[in-house]
Amino acid sequence: MKNTALKVIVTDDETAIRHFLHASLSAYGFTVFEAETCRQAIDLTTQHRPDLLILDLGLPDGDGMDVIREVRGWSSVPIIILSVRNREEEKIAALDSGADDYLTKPFGVGELLARIRGVMRRTGGQVNDSVLTFGKLSIDPPRRLVTLDGSEVALTPTEFDILILLAQNAGRVMTHRQIIDRIWNTHLGEEARLLRVNISNLRHKLEPDPNRPIYIRTELGVGYRLNDDPPV
Repeated sequence: MKNTALKVIVTDDETAIRHFLHASLSAYGFTVFEAETCRQAIDLTTQHRPDLLILDLGLPDGDGMDVIREVRGWSSVPIIILSVRNREEEKIAALDSGADDYLTKPFGVGELLARIRGVMRRTGGQVNDSVLTFGKLSIDPPRRLVTLDGSEVALTPTEFDILILLAQNAGRVMTHRQIIDRIWNTHLGEEARLLRVNISNLRHKLEPDPNRPIYIRTELGVGYRLNDDPPV
């Protein structure tokens, strides 16, 4: 069973917050695009026609309020403001300009997801929090919980992120580069080795025989694929 991915544009000038949101929302089945300026947010919204826009207000080339006003001129995409600004008048101004919700930093992923669900319900969209099941392997994205034949499997955050990425694309080959770009979002020269190590660790935790994997298959010279119909 595979989540239906909703497209989300995350706009924030802080790289750490963008990467955190990217990893967190990807784990819940969203397809995430990152922007760090007003211009990039508008361009990506025009290009991808997302299901949701998460927007900071203080951006390098302007104010997020400008993005709201411009986007609202031609799109009804739901917009959630995520900002350190906590004055009531600023929240009111953003909502009056067309934002659908306003969340102040610092924030928790659980609260953000609840706000997303509320906005999507009000605007007719859906957020799928379904458990993903492949034979005896089950993955619960909201709880970041993995079970094998009913027993919980302890994974590192990176191992979980790789597994959920493969699960969201079950049956399809994910290339080495696609996985590295989504998980590490950087190119320091060590990612290929880190990917091999994490795949090996996942197999030792999930596979009945790590040398003959039934869940995570290797496509030689290309990448990895999660078997969407493993033997039970």
